[in-house]
Amino acid sequence: MSIKSLSAKTFSKIVVKKIQRWATKPVATQQKVFENLISQAKNTAFGKDHGFENIHSFEDFAASVPIRDYEELKPYVERVVSGEENILWHGKPLYFAKTSGTTSGAKYIPLTKESMPYHIEAARNAILCYINETGNSKFVDGKMIFLQGSPEMQEKNGIKVGRLSGIVAHYVPAYLQKNRLPSWETNCIEDWETKVDAIVAETKDENMTVISGIPSWVQMYFEKLQQQTGKKVGNLFKNFNLFIYGGVNFEPYRAKFENLIGRKVDSIELFPASEGFFAFQDSQKEKGMLLLLNSGIFYEFVEANTFFDKNPKRLTIAEVEIGVNYVMIISTNAGLWAYNLGDTVQFTSTKPYRVIVSGRIKHFISAFGEHVIGKEVEEAMNKAISKFNFSITEFTVAPQITPSEENLPYHEWLVEFEKAPEDLKEVAKFLDAEMQKQNSYYFDLIEGKVLQPLKISSLKRDSFQQYMKSQGKLGGQNKVPRLSNDRKIADTLLEIQPQN
Repeated sequence: MSIKSLSAKTFSKIVVKKIQRWATKPVATQQKVFENLISQAKNTAFGKDHGFENIHSFEDFAASVPIRDYEELKPYVERVVSGEENILWHGKPLYFAKTSGTTSGAKYIPLTKESMPYHIEAARNAILCYINETGNSKFVDGKMIFLQGSPEMQEKNGIKVGRLSGIVAHYVPAYLQKNRLPSWETNCIEDWETKVDAIVAETKDENMTVISGIPSWVQMYFEKLQQQTGKKVGNLFKNFNLFIYGGVNFEPYRAKFENLIGRKVDSIELFPASEGFFAFQDSQKEKGMLLLLNSGIFYEFVEANTFFDKNPKRLTIAEVEIGVNYVMIISTNAGLWAYNLGDTVQFTSTKPYRVIVSGRIKHFISAFGEHVIGKEVEEAMNKAISKFNFSITEFTVAPQITPSEENLPYHEWLVEFEKAPEDLKEVAKFLDAEMQKQNSYYFDLIEGKVLQPLKISSLKRDSFQQYMKSQGKLGGQNKVPRLSNDRKIADTLLEIQPQN
């Protein structure tokens, strides 16, 4: 065992004990974070506008600070972007993480000297928890790849601007620099397809032990590796045993990955975003990711089915229940206050608090009042994959409100199969039955003949890749929405079918 491997094991024990100290005192930990946030921001423009000096409890905060999304917080953010100090947080941020906006172009998410270390620490601790539980630390001696955005940054009024994954690349610890791939030059390539080709060239002859990234884009990397070498990824990288991912549910991709790799590998799920690093999988044995309650983020939760009510009830960590779908609201040491991240979560445990990401509050189907969420369609698809022994590259679901020939409307599942099932109609029938089991609203609509059973549209190979390319969102941290309440994505996918 190398010195680095042995050191990782020793350090993992220290870190896990530290985590356990705050994880066993969740309510007190969150109260301390809350008090610290209010204290540090009371003299900011936002703090003064919202009476932070008079906020002494969560109830005071909820009464004074309404839930906002980025568009509603934008007037404050624009002041920060223009160079003003002490607006959302004291001083100026270190960086802006630039992301794609929905209605007003680019979003600029502040990262401060207080918030930035937690992004790095959380990713590190996820790996250390894995080492502590499994005893596997040999991988630290091999090469590690992190498929990410370009680390090159611009500057806006003295503040550096870049993609979060590119910003984080500047913080890779010195002891990992020699292990890290791809090279800086390759990481700076903007065109995703060119970048993946360069990564394949750099890595195919290396001792890769850890591979990390969003599953859909890692899949593209694996496919190119296989095309160029004629080998399964697991045969090419004999010591590759750990896949780290975030951003989407891995389960729909798992069968395809195991086929590309040629064997099973351990995986660690992360829940990062530009707005904060919220959770990571701390155990290979337990379902869900440990919610990071000691990372400068105060959490609130609103039941998803009440979120669009006039005054939905805002809950603290002490009030949540297992299995309920919540919209997660955050206040952070980067200056986001009662901020609607857009993600929905469900708790799998409260001792400690673990969550799964169940979807997006804006990514749902309720064209007929069915309230279908991402978790439901993914669970149905996972069961179908297991039962009918097929594999997929990607899928998305949209309503078909005006079908031809005066038929009833339905949900259309647009699926790019890697290995197609023998009987598509049987799969559709099974999926529909699973959706009816999970969602009582959907069941009632089918039973009441408001909807007809779902239909599957099989897409040609590379359809989703071509779609993302057409939207300027190929690669990086970009993801295909699992659900849409309209047909924009579905119709575009059907129009741009690749010529095979």
